[in-house]
Amino acid sequence: MSAQSELILEWINKADHDLGSAKIIYLHLPDYFDTIAFHCQQAVEKYIKAILVHRDIVFDRSHDLIYLLELLPEAIHVTTEQFRKAASLSGLSVQIRYPNKTIYLTKEELEEAIAISLEFRAFAMEQIGINENGAGNSLERLDKA
Repeated sequence: MSAQSELILEWINKADHDLGSAKIIYLHLPDYFDTIAFHCQQAVEKYIKAILVHRDIVFDRSHDLIYLLELLPEAIHVTTEQFRKAASLSGLSVQIRYPNKTIYLTKEELEEAIAISLEFRAFAMEQIGINENGAGNSLERLDKA
Protein backbone atom coordinates (compact mmCIF):
# COMPACT_ATOMS: atom_id res chain seq x y z
CA MET A 1 0.00 0.00 0.00
CA SER A 2 1.30 3.46 -0.83
CA ALA A 3 2.18 5.97 1.88
CA GLN A 4 -0.64 8.24 0.67
CA SER A 5 -3.19 5.39 0.90
CA GLU A 6 -2.02 4.59 4.41
CA LEU A 7 -2.37 8.23 5.45
CA ILE A 8 -5.89 8.44 3.98
CA LEU A 9 -6.90 5.33 5.89
CA GLU A 10 -5.38 6.72 9.08
CA TRP A 11 -7.51 9.87 8.73
CA ILE A 12 -10.62 7.74 8.10
CA ASN A 13 -9.89 5.40 11.00
CA LYS A 14 -9.32 8.32 13.39
CA ALA A 15 -12.56 9.91 12.16
CA ASP A 16 -14.40 6.62 12.64
CA HIS A 17 -13.05 6.45 16.21
CA ASP A 18 -14.36 9.95 16.91
CA LEU A 19 -17.75 9.11 15.43
CA GLY A 20 -17.88 5.80 17.30
CA SER A 21 -16.95 7.57 20.53
CA ALA A 22 -19.72 10.13 20.01
CA LYS A 23 -22.28 7.37 19.48
CA ILE A 24 -21.20 5.34 22.51
CA ILE A 25 -21.08 8.38 24.78
CA TYR A 26 -24.50 9.47 23.52
CA LEU A 27 -25.96 6.05 24.37
CA HIS A 28 -24.35 5.71 27.79
CA LEU A 29 -23.57 9.24 29.01
CA PRO A 30 -25.96 11.59 27.18
CA ASP A 31 -25.27 14.38 29.69
CA TYR A 32 -21.72 14.63 28.27
CA PHE A 33 -23.13 16.73 25.43
CA ASP A 34 -19.95 18.78 25.02
CA THR A 35 -17.86 15.65 24.55
CA ILE A 36 -20.35 14.16 22.08
CA ALA A 37 -20.42 17.40 20.08
CA PHE A 38 -16.62 17.65 20.12
CA HIS A 39 -16.22 14.14 18.72
CA CYS A 40 -18.77 14.83 15.97
CA GLN A 41 -16.89 17.95 14.89
CA GLN A 42 -13.60 16.09 15.00
CA ALA A 43 -14.98 13.24 12.88
CA VAL A 44 -16.18 15.62 10.16
CA GLU A 45 -12.87 17.46 10.20
CA LYS A 46 -10.94 14.23 9.70
CA TYR A 47 -13.24 12.94 6.93
CA ILE A 48 -12.69 16.18 5.01
CA LYS A 49 -8.94 15.95 5.59
CA ALA A 50 -8.98 12.41 4.19
CA ILE A 51 -10.50 13.77 0.97
CA LEU A 52 -7.90 16.54 0.85
CA VAL A 53 -5.06 14.03 1.25
CA HIS A 54 -6.64 11.86 -1.44
CA ARG A 55 -6.66 14.86 -3.79
CA ASP A 56 -3.08 15.89 -2.85
CA ILE A 57 -4.33 19.21 -1.48
CA VAL A 58 -2.14 20.80 1.18
CA PHE A 59 -4.01 22.28 4.13
CA ASP A 60 -3.08 24.29 7.18
CA ARG A 61 -3.46 22.77 10.59
CA SER A 62 -6.99 23.93 11.31
CA HIS A 63 -10.25 22.88 12.94
CA ASP A 64 -12.25 25.24 10.68
CA LEU A 65 -14.61 23.03 8.68
CA ILE A 66 -15.59 25.81 6.28
CA TYR A 67 -11.94 26.53 5.46
CA LEU A 68 -11.34 22.83 4.81
CA LEU A 69 -14.44 22.48 2.60
CA GLU A 70 -13.44 25.55 0.60
CA LEU A 71 -10.13 23.86 -0.26
CA LEU A 72 -11.94 21.08 -2.12
CA PRO A 73 -11.73 21.47 -5.90
CA GLU A 74 -14.78 22.52 -7.90
CA ALA A 75 -14.95 18.98 -9.31
CA ILE A 76 -16.19 17.94 -5.87
CA HIS A 77 -19.57 19.59 -5.58
CA VAL A 78 -20.11 20.69 -2.00
CA THR A 79 -23.71 21.76 -1.53
CA THR A 80 -24.95 24.78 0.36
CA GLU A 81 -26.57 22.34 2.76
CA GLN A 82 -23.22 20.64 3.42
CA PHE A 83 -21.68 24.03 4.16
CA ARG A 84 -24.58 24.81 6.51
CA LYS A 85 -24.18 21.52 8.33
CA ALA A 86 -20.42 21.96 8.62
CA ALA A 87 -20.97 25.48 9.98
CA SER A 88 -23.32 24.08 12.63
CA LEU A 89 -20.48 21.90 13.92
CA SER A 90 -17.68 24.43 13.53
CA GLY A 91 -18.19 25.97 16.95
CA LEU A 92 -17.90 22.57 18.60
CA SER A 93 -14.17 22.04 18.15
CA VAL A 94 -11.37 22.26 20.65
CA GLN A 95 -12.52 25.50 22.30
CA ILE A 96 -15.51 23.81 23.98
CA ARG A 97 -13.19 21.41 25.78
CA TYR A 98 -12.32 24.03 28.38
CA PRO A 99 -14.32 25.23 31.44
CA ASN A 100 -15.01 28.75 30.21
CA LYS A 101 -16.65 27.51 26.99
CA THR A 102 -19.42 25.23 28.26
CA ILE A 103 -22.21 24.55 25.80
CA TYR A 104 -25.58 22.89 26.25
CA LEU A 105 -27.17 20.91 23.46
CA THR A 106 -30.55 19.22 23.32
CA LYS A 107 -31.03 15.56 22.52
CA GLU A 108 -32.21 16.57 19.05
CA GLU A 109 -29.12 18.73 18.46
CA LEU A 110 -26.85 15.86 19.49
CA GLU A 111 -28.69 13.45 17.20
CA GLU A 112 -28.33 15.97 14.37
CA ALA A 113 -24.57 16.30 15.04
CA ILE A 114 -24.19 12.51 14.83
CA ALA A 115 -26.29 12.40 11.65
CA ILE A 116 -24.14 15.13 10.07
CA SER A 117 -21.01 13.16 10.94
CA LEU A 118 -22.47 10.08 9.26
CA GLU A 119 -23.34 12.11 6.16
CA PHE A 120 -19.80 13.44 5.89
CA ARG A 121 -18.45 9.91 6.34
CA ALA A 122 -20.53 8.75 3.37
CA PHE A 123 -19.43 11.83 1.39
CA ALA A 124 -15.74 11.13 2.10
CA MET A 125 -16.05 7.45 1.20
CA GLU A 126 -17.74 8.35 -2.08
CA GLN A 127 -15.14 10.99 -2.97
CA ILE A 128 -12.23 8.71 -2.16
CA GLY A 129 -13.81 5.67 -3.81
CA ILE A 130 -13.98 3.41 -0.78
CA ASN A 131 -16.76 0.94 -0.11
CA GLU A 132 -18.85 2.67 2.56
CA ASN A 133 -19.01 -0.48 4.66
CA GLY A 134 -15.50 0.24 5.87
CA ALA A 135 -12.07 1.32 4.81
CA GLY A 136 -10.57 -2.07 5.56
CA ASN A 137 -12.70 -3.75 2.87
CA SER A 138 -11.36 -1.62 0.05
CA LEU A 139 -7.63 -1.18 0.56
CA GLU A 140 -6.80 -2.40 -2.93
CA ARG A 141 -9.22 0.06 -4.57
CA LEU A 142 -7.67 2.94 -2.66
CA ASP A 143 -4.19 2.08 -3.93
CA LYS A 144 -5.47 2.00 -7.52
CA ALA A 145 -7.10 5.43 -7.18
